[in-house]
Amino acid sequence: MAVMANNTTAIDNAFAGPLTGGSHEPTFSGAPSFMRRRFTKDLSGVDVAIWGVPFDAATSNRPGARFGPAAIRRASAIFDGDPQYPSRIDPFEFLSMVDCGDCLIEYERPQSAAELIEAQASQIIDSGVHLISLGGDHFVTLPLLRAHARRHGPLALVQFDAHQDTWEDDGSKLSHGTFVTRAVAEGIIDPARSIQVGIRTVAPSNRGVEVLDAELCHALGASGIAARIKARVGPGPTYLTFDIDALDPAFAPGTGTPVVGGLTSSDALLSLWQLADLAWVGMDVVEVCPVYDHSEITSIAAATLVQRYVQIQALKKG
Repeated sequence: MAVMANNTTAIDNAFAGPLTGGSHEPTFSGAPSFMRRRFTKDLSGVDVAIWGVPFDAATSNRPGARFGPAAIRRASAIFDGDPQYPSRIDPFEFLSMVDCGDCLIEYERPQSAAELIEAQASQIIDSGVHLISLGGDHFVTLPLLRAHARRHGPLALVQFDAHQDTWEDDGSKLSHGTFVTRAVAEGIIDPARSIQVGIRTVAPSNRGVEVLDAELCHALGASGIAARIKARVGPGPTYLTFDIDALDPAFAPGTGTPVVGGLTSSDALLSLWQLADLAWVGMDVVEVCPVYDHSEITSIAAATLVQRYVQIQALKKG
């Protein structure tokens, strides 16, 4: 055991690795924390925390997003130990990041989920750590926005999605299609600074949020999308929510409510990279349903989006 303890090539980085620096384990082995970061609830000296929210009781079509966090973590092992593209840096030379595991949700009491998610997210955010959340269906974004707004005030929302999620809700619904409606009504997002990207369904109201539908996005291209987002959002605190169904099902088949005609994974990644200078305060990626996925296409796309966002945070700190 003494030899193994001193052999850095034999450790499992998810349990014994340092807070900074890359890992070099085989991508097919080891505990699947996000990008091999250490599993811990201790946030001392931590810049960024990855956190799973495995909840899908609010989905309206195909369930299974509760398994999204585990699938995204497993897919993220492909990034282990390499300089990251396109920054060409090891982000963990500049950034200390841990995997906090998952939110504890009482599946027997789905109506309690929002309160539990908000309370546990607030504990992380209030420690001064930048929170990245892995869903879960899109309902989880509502309590996450509440937790972030408690610290930062009303937020600009950048929402990549096939759906507007602006359906009617008097506050009693448990639905992944109404989180924007409730966030606007509660004043936790500023609709005048918020924008939805990739929309290709119709809802009865925009709730004051600007909509870049999928056809316009295809015409604008990645640089045009990024320019419109920047013009809308401005310099204030901004939250990113990425529903994986913003991508066309060719690039993300593993989701609960797929809609054809969506963004390519390339356009989404290029757009996000050009938004590095926004005042991001947190992000989530949601609606990954691995039971409908093929060859981890969807999980890899979701993991890559988070990896790209992590690089942005590292470059800001570096």
